[in-house]
Amino acid sequence: MLGWELPPHNSGGLGVACLNLAKALSRQGISIEFVIPYDAKHPDTDFMRILPATHLDPIYRYGNGSYSSLEIFKSIIPNIDENTLMSIRNVQKEYCEYVEKYLRTHHPDAVHAHDWLTYEAGIIAKKNHNIPLIAHVHATEFDRAGMHSGNKLIHEIEYEGLMMADRIIAVSETTKRIVHDKYRIPLSKIDVVYNSLDENYEKNNYDFDKKLYRYVENLKSASYTIVSTVGRFTLQKGLPNLMQAAALAISKNPKLIFIFAGNGEELNELIEMSADLGIAKNVIFTGFIRGKKLRDIYTLTDIFVMSSVSEPFGLTALEAAHHGDVLILTKQSGVSEIIWSALKYDYWDKQKLANEILAVADNPALRESLQENVQTEYRKISWDQVAKKCLKIYNKTIKHKRND
Repeated sequence: MLGWELPPHNSGGLGVACLNLAKALSRQGISIEFVIPYDAKHPDTDFMRILPATHLDPIYRYGNGSYSSLEIFKSIIPNIDENTLMSIRNVQKEYCEYVEKYLRTHHPDAVHAHDWLTYEAGIIAKKNHNIPLIAHVHATEFDRAGMHSGNKLIHEIEYEGLMMADRIIAVSETTKRIVHDKYRIPLSKIDVVYNSLDENYEKNNYDFDKKLYRYVENLKSASYTIVSTVGRFTLQKGLPNLMQAAALAISKNPKLIFIFAGNGEELNELIEMSADLGIAKNVIFTGFIRGKKLRDIYTLTDIFVMSSVSEPFGLTALEAAHHGDVLILTKQSGVSEIIWSALKYDYWDKQKLANEILAVADNPALRESLQENVQTEYRKISWDQVAKKCLKIYNKTIKHKRND
């Protein structure tokens, strides 16, 4: 299995999905060797063997391209070796070299590559060692670019990886359509396997901390409705549309509070938008949060909005559902395909989003009905079911390859 991150060294849902899938596959009797581009400890992963492709710290797995000069970098990290400065392409190159060298003495039954960052290494496994390749699409560059053009180099890597793969796993029908429409991959080559909720959400004990967000607690006591969104502040997430919808809703019901949990390049733009729209007092920015602080936000939330322009799946919606939040999802999100007890809208339709927020805020009966129904729906897909589907894909792919 080729991946780019695993908890606790993850920056998003990709690492969480990889960990849960690997754990479930191990329960099916699969022996897994998981290659990562950095060297670090991963607690509770004794069910598989983790192979560090480089000696980099996890923080450098995406390269150091955000720093413009060695002098700036040295002011942040004294005594830095100039050779340590590398781009993400340098990291990928070392990753591929490690995989090539490893496969000279090891021959797995199949290689399962997660997203574009690992596709080149997967291609090496197939081309040079004739190992069946399964490409897992958690997101495409079209998703990350908000369905605009995006990075041409990444498009080329995605195209080659998807063309070379023996089978492709897409996390939703939405993603399957994008892979087919944008890269002209035959639909017959693509299997849809939905994600499930992080197992830690079900198993770990959790107690809400009333002291952490006391201000929001006081607002709830004063009959305010809390609306939240969680994720990276990027073009893909459609957050400016959500901010404009928030202004429309607040103009009709001033007892609405919007929590934007996360960080990203659109942060300053969103802060300025809230001020320009005259709703800054109704908007809270938490910065990047995870773990208990994030779960406390879900607990406080009445309505969770996923406003993405294109969201291949959307694990945060399942997390919010677990905490009993009403879900409002864009029709362009994969998770909307498996959650029926959610309100849905097209990402660009700000007026409809505002109307749906107002409908939930103003109608307690509707809110309670949606909360109760979503509590049963989010559990209908388990990681064990996901693993069984992947195992069938592995066996089918291996058998087909042997018959070639």
